[in-house]
Amino acid sequence: VQLQASGGGLVQAGGSLRLSCAASGRTITMAWFRQAPGKDREFVSAFRWREYYADSVKGRFTISRDNSKNTVYLQMNSLKPEDTAVYYCAAGDRLIVSTLTRGTAYDVWGQGTQVTVSS
Repeated sequence: VQLQASGGGLVQAGGSLRLSCAASGRTITMAWFRQAPGKDREFVSAFRWREYYADSVKGRFTISRDNSKNTVYLQMNSLKPEDTAVYYCAAGDRLIVSTLTRGTAYDVWGQGTQVTVSS
């Protein structure tokens, strides 16, 4: 499986962006991680039969999935400057729920897409 991420860009604080990640085949779990300059990669959200979110994005971000297109979306609203990062999508078929937030649990990664939120 290969992943193709898109949708990043520059937006003002309070604005919205929608990221897309298209997989070349079926996967069970698809997720978004992000990495800001000088920081470790962190979990953002995942979709595995249901939605999972990091506390920092709950209520602002929404993950959804279109199985007919093997695509997962991340709708990001009320963006903050601290959301600025390179966002990566990931997929895996052998995760268990307790490992969803760990990047090492995912088998396949897409290229990153830059999200920049200006204050």
